[in-house]
Amino acid sequence: MSHGLLWLPLLVVFPLITALGWLERRRQRLFRSWAEGAELSKLDDCGGARLIDGVISWSVFESGKLTTKGSFVVKGLEMVELLALGSGEAPLTEESQGACRLRLVGAGEQQDVPFADAERARRWMAELMARSRCEL
Repeated sequence: MSHGLLWLPLLVVFPLITALGWLERRRQRLFRSWAEGAELSKLDDCGGARLIDGVISWSVFESGKLTTKGSFVVKGLEMVELLALGSGEAPLTEESQGACRLRLVGAGEQQDVPFADAERARRWMAELMARSRCEL
């Protein structure tokens, strides 16, 4: 009897893991269709971002769909800053890791794009600055 009760938690855990896997697969499928044709794209815990035809747009996964949070035209990009995600205007140092945001500044406006990984954000920063120079 006691051996049978040991299997009871597994009957709860396996369906839970299956449901979470199904949700992640759905999120990735939605992102793949949303980012189709993008020159540059990313999907992480903070959401998705894409660069299509010189326009960066980013979104978050909410209620089973990708909800667009903002956009920015690369042609007007003057500066890109790497900032900490939750601590105001603190810039990130080169050795910093973890969640952060890219601040896009240009054409009299500024937008923040969240990233779950600082290393990926640094690669995006270099790519965006290269593309903005090509657009000029």
